[in-house]
Amino acid sequence: MTSLQLGMLYGGATLAALFSGIPIAFALGGVATVFMTIFMPAASLDTIAQNVYEELASITLLTIPLFILKGAAIGKSRAGKDLYDALHTWLGRVPGGLGVAVVLACGLFAAMAGSSPATCSAIGSSGIPEMRRRGYSPGFAAGLVAAGGTLGILLPPSIVLILYAVASEQSLGRLFLAGLGPGVLLVVLFAIFAVFQWRREYARAEKAVRSGASAHHPILADEHFTMQQRMTALPRVLPFLLLLSGVMVALYGGIATPSETAGLGAVLAMLLIAAVYRAYKLSDVIPIFQGTLGESGMLLMIIGMSLLYSYVMSYLHISQSAAEAIVGLHLSRWMLLTAILLMVVVLGFFLPPVSIILMTAPIILPPLRAAGFDLIWFGIVMAIVMEMGLIHPPVGLNIFVINRIAPDIGLGAVIRGTIPFVILLAIGVVILSFFPGIAMWLPNTVYGK
Repeated sequence: MTSLQLGMLYGGATLAALFSGIPIAFALGGVATVFMTIFMPAASLDTIAQNVYEELASITLLTIPLFILKGAAIGKSRAGKDLYDALHTWLGRVPGGLGVAVVLACGLFAAMAGSSPATCSAIGSSGIPEMRRRGYSPGFAAGLVAAGGTLGILLPPSIVLILYAVASEQSLGRLFLAGLGPGVLLVVLFAIFAVFQWRREYARAEKAVRSGASAHHPILADEHFTMQQRMTALPRVLPFLLLLSGVMVALYGGIATPSETAGLGAVLAMLLIAAVYRAYKLSDVIPIFQGTLGESGMLLMIIGMSLLYSYVMSYLHISQSAAEAIVGLHLSRWMLLTAILLMVVVLGFFLPPVSIILMTAPIILPPLRAAGFDLIWFGIVMAIVMEMGLIHPPVGLNIFVINRIAPDIGLGAVIRGTIPFVILLAIGVVILSFFPGIAMWLPNTVYGK
């Protein structure tokens, strides 16, 4: 059997297992084990446990449960609501300031928690009802929070970037720094659109009131906050912003390694929620550790099985043959990049970012390296493309999170609300392609080229 035939059989079996509803980890591990049994020496089956253990025994992967614990601690508190409320009071006089506050709150919370679903849930549970009360359309409110939540896989401490660092053997510190510039870029793009859409909805409301079709519209109400209200909103937020700043300084200042920084962040987050929100009872702490253990166990199982899957693919020369076939097409470097990113978009219809990275890295990274692309830069671009998968169906994890916290907003309205942000993410990729320094200036400045 040729490598092409073997690769098609391997890919077909994987898709069949995934679409059958088997959990991702067991689907990948099961397919890998079956192909080891049929196409590899019998003795290779004895090494499955050893291979998985060796792949998971990575100091970089140690950061994952620690960052998840940090995010779970912050996510279980009222930090998201307090952060949103504080930004709302300070941006109240800005046109569309409520929407801008949601975007900024999502960005800051994502940088503290490192999780897209947690960001959507924490900010959306308070932001969506408030925006709707102020007259924002349901689809716009839902789309804004869903898109803002995607920043959780781009801004450090992103679990997706940690996995990409492992799969591509790149510096995690460089990847984290490279994500900051594009993260700010997307926040700016989302905020600009929030102001633009608010002006459109404001104009429609004014027209309806003038024509007599509506007696009043809440979006037309003028709201002001006193300086006392603004200052009162800060005390609960500042400790978490100090936590974010402290973790950044420890990581990028060379004071601590990524795993040490993750541990420091987790401990400080637990201490902060105990001090600020009095969450120190056993009944408060147990759900945090349960959530951390559940998510960490799931991710580590997926990682272990995905790396076993990649090992079998490499042993059978599937990944090498696929990479050689891609190079053999003799595409220009930008056509090659476009083809690979389109493949990632299609995979995003069905798979979560974790699986996409671990399954495709052995195939797509060698041709990209040969074409002269910086793999740090590509990791950031790939993360942005995978952000699209979080807000478009059928997987669209953030869409379903929004549907859960705002069940009265129809799924169709949520999807329509996210479409402009999918376009903005694509624009962000184009901007980074023309101006790679947005991602690479900071890591090159801190670590050198």
